[in-house]
Amino acid sequence: MFTLAHLSDPHLAPLPEPSWLDLIGKRVTGYINWRRKRRFIHDTAVLEKIVADVKAQAPDHIAVTGDIANIALSAEFVHGREWLESIGPAHDVSFVPGNHDVYVGEAAPWAKRMWGAFMTDDEAIEGFPYVRKRGPLALIGVSTGVPTAPFLATGWVGTKQLTALVDILNELKKENLFRVVMIHHPPVSLGGNTKKLLDAPVFMKVIAAHGADLIIHGHDHIHMLNWLPGPNGTRVPAVGVPSASAIPGTDKHGAAYHLYRIDGTRGAWSCEVVSRGLDADGAVVEQNRFMVAE
Repeated sequence: MFTLAHLSDPHLAPLPEPSWLDLIGKRVTGYINWRRKRRFIHDTAVLEKIVADVKAQAPDHIAVTGDIANIALSAEFVHGREWLESIGPAHDVSFVPGNHDVYVGEAAPWAKRMWGAFMTDDEAIEGFPYVRKRGPLALIGVSTGVPTAPFLATGWVGTKQLTALVDILNELKKENLFRVVMIHHPPVSLGGNTKKLLDAPVFMKVIAAHGADLIIHGHDHIHMLNWLPGPNGTRVPAVGVPSASAIPGTDKHGAAYHLYRIDGTRGAWSCEVVSRGLDADGAVVEQNRFMVAE
């Protein structure tokens, strides 16, 4: 059995104090939102409890599906690198960026420079989609993070990634690997037009034609399970987690993460999902478990 841990949207706090120059453009709206709302939701102590519990469960690998940063200040990328290294070495932690990590145009080079080791393939080659093979799994990192206009949090995969994803999914199926697609924006979102994955219909057509065994995502900060059409009448689970730093009792689900316990082989996979998160007393406990393949 292989155990994959999945957490998302840590939105590391506290936000570094920006200069006035930093706040030119979209960052100013994000900064105001942080001061008015987000700083009361994302808590360092909560995130530390979640990460400590992840480590206590001793998973074989950890997937982080985006939004380490808040408004993509340069200092956030330094902090993000330190945080990623604190949860595990790059070989054991795979990352894909979210919209807050690529908040403005100059953010992508910072993310590549500081977090690149956590989002490369097994030959340390950069670029999306990337593939990492771990035990019976193939982790496929897809980026949906793109700079957007103020008040928008939409995502985009793009033709280049989608074309490459077709070949990757087909090749990995031949290798009898359990194909896990990591993506920040959910293919089916509850966030409305300002937060959705804009080319989700095309992404879902790729999945419908070529399959996957599991899609994991974040972004909406809630527990989610959607079944997408796969080839030949099959279904593909798309599972989302809340923010790993969210204080319980706020407007979205409290902090949680998932463990995926995967066993079997092609045509006979077993995948149990165990959800662990904060209870009313602030302890990390098992909240739910269910099967997405059996």
